[in-house]
Amino acid sequence: MSTTAEAETKPKTRRFKEQFEEEDVLLVFRKHPIVMRKGLLLASAELLIGPLYTIILTMLHKNNPPSVGFFFGSLGFSFLIALVLIFPWWVRWYFSVYIMTSHRFIQQTRSILQVNVVDISLEQVQMINYQISGLEQTLLGFGTIVVQTFVGDLVIHDVHHPARIQQKMVHILRQLGIHPAQRPGTDDEEHKTIES
Repeated sequence: MSTTAEAETKPKTRRFKEQFEEEDVLLVFRKHPIVMRKGLLLASAELLIGPLYTIILTMLHKNNPPSVGFFFGSLGFSFLIALVLIFPWWVRWYFSVYIMTSHRFIQQTRSILQVNVVDISLEQVQMINYQISGLEQTLLGFGTIVVQTFVGDLVIHDVHHPARIQQKMVHILRQLGIHPAQRPGTDDEEHKTIES
């Protein structure tokens, strides 16, 4: 009996900063790691700089080539610079999260110098669609989800497994009793009389 009382008085753990006490987090997802591709290409090209510098020094100074330690030192320095170059892309991917709670859908997009939060009440959601187009998206399993609301569309590009995420989002809306055909502020009974 005391454990039940403790569970009732113990506050819920908050999964994100803006979470209300009465809402539960039902779904959390983020974009496909492919969004870091430009940063990965930049960092990969930078990884070649240290070894290429060592090769050029070896060609220029054939009598006194750089040591093996110099090669590994330049390679280590290249790895360090590559990490610095990929870090902003990783931050943008990792801290951009999409959260569906029992009351709202939240898009949190963060980078090193910018925070952007979009908060949509679930009652405003009219339709959730997804699109996978092209060979790259089909092979790597990512696409676009469009959340259509009364105030406009929220387009989420590069979502990992968009069909699965869209299905989960629609299932959550149905579990909560929110249907796309039903307008906010109307009851199911009123809706039935209009259709009859």
